[in-house]
Amino acid sequence: MEKWYNTLQNTTEAYLTRRKRKKEAVRAKQKAKNPVIDWIEAFIWAAMVVLIINQYAAQAYQIPSGSMKNTLQITDRIFVNKMVYGPELIPGAIKLPGFTKPERDEVIIFESPTYISKGPLFDTLQRLIYMLTFSLVDIDKDENGNPKPHFLIKRAVGMGGDRIRFYEGEVEIIPPGFETWEKEKDFRVSAGLEDRTRRLIDRDTYRSIEASARSDAYLSMGLEPGEELLTLGSRMPSVTDMFEWMKYRSEMLYRLNPQDRRIAGLWRKFDTGWYIDEGHVLPLGDNRDNSRDGRYFGPVSLDKVLGRAMFIYWPLGRLGIIQ
Repeated sequence: MEKWYNTLQNTTEAYLTRRKRKKEAVRAKQKAKNPVIDWIEAFIWAAMVVLIINQYAAQAYQIPSGSMKNTLQITDRIFVNKMVYGPELIPGAIKLPGFTKPERDEVIIFESPTYISKGPLFDTLQRLIYMLTFSLVDIDKDENGNPKPHFLIKRAVGMGGDRIRFYEGEVEIIPPGFETWEKEKDFRVSAGLEDRTRRLIDRDTYRSIEASARSDAYLSMGLEPGEELLTLGSRMPSVTDMFEWMKYRSEMLYRLNPQDRRIAGLWRKFDTGWYIDEGHVLPLGDNRDNSRDGRYFGPVSLDKVLGRAMFIYWPLGRLGIIQ
């Protein structure tokens, strides 16, 4: 018994001695370490935590345009929930499954279908810098020094199974189970959704927009549009509905040249609208007359939807939940 006790005592003393030596060695190493290196290590660890949070949980994002007024203002800083729809495994690559899918009327952030990439290396670097600086620094700029629209933030208006068309800036919709076109405002009332759309163009202005578009169609065919059409078209304001302008123009071109299949197809697309496939969403800006949205690039795959807007954190006067 005494022999066993002595063995246990010696083993315990040896273990404690080794642990004490290890702690002293760690303390000595820390004392010898250059404080600059210590600071760099701390910065790298902090940066890694920020990147992980931004990539997989919640990302900071700055509003670059007025397309979502009055819901979101230019330079608002917001947090986007990236967990809810499933975060990307790595930036721009494999997307993990989420808890749910985007629902109608949610404010979503997604990759712009019209964005022209500078390459995967630049895209990754841009995202890393953007996330590390909490959206303060964006190195992806155009020739005028403005941030390029790599990501867009809009409201999910058209969902899988919907048919959507546009008339003078207003949305008309046939949801699944409906048989006739419903005006968006009426559909929102029946669905219990608040109407947050904002219009800048008066309905009377569309006569000038139509005249301008038809005049352009005549001129492109080498025909004279007539003085009355030219005069009315010249009154088109600087803030205009370019989608409707293109719609009027394609209709006139089709009338002037109905045998052109390309023109006929374009006009039918404007006239009949879109059918939203399952697994897609049609995003539109709340500020309809100042928004480059799904009207121009069509429905967006849910794989390209990165997250749901949560709340504004800056400026403090606008702090609140995004609805």
